[in-house]
Amino acid sequence: MELPSADADYLEQAQKIYPKVSIRLGESGRVLLQVLIGVDGAAHKVEIKQSSGFERLDQAAVRFAQQTRYRPGKKDGQPEAMWYALPIPFELK
Repeated sequence: MELPSADADYLEQAQKIYPKVSIRLGESGRVLLQVLIGVDGAAHKVEIKQSSGFERLDQAAVRFAQQTRYRPGKKDGQPEAMWYALPIPFELK
C-alpha cells in the first residue's frame, strides 16, 4: 500500500480538557496516539501507542482525538484514509 503524499492536519480542533483531578494530583505527561483518519476527516479509530502513565490523561487524549476533525492526507490529489501519529502533551504550569 502506498502512503498518502501529505500529512494530515487539523480542520476543526476540539478543545483539549485537562482532567481536574489530574491537575489537583499534579499528573502530567505525553500521550502518543495513532489515529485512523478517514477521507471524511473523522477519526475512525484511535489507539494509544504510548501512555502518559495516567489513565485519566490517556482517556482525555483519546476523547480529544475522537472529537477533532482532520484534513486527511492525499494520494494523486485525492483524499485518502491514513494513520496519523498524534502526540498530546499535558503540562502543568
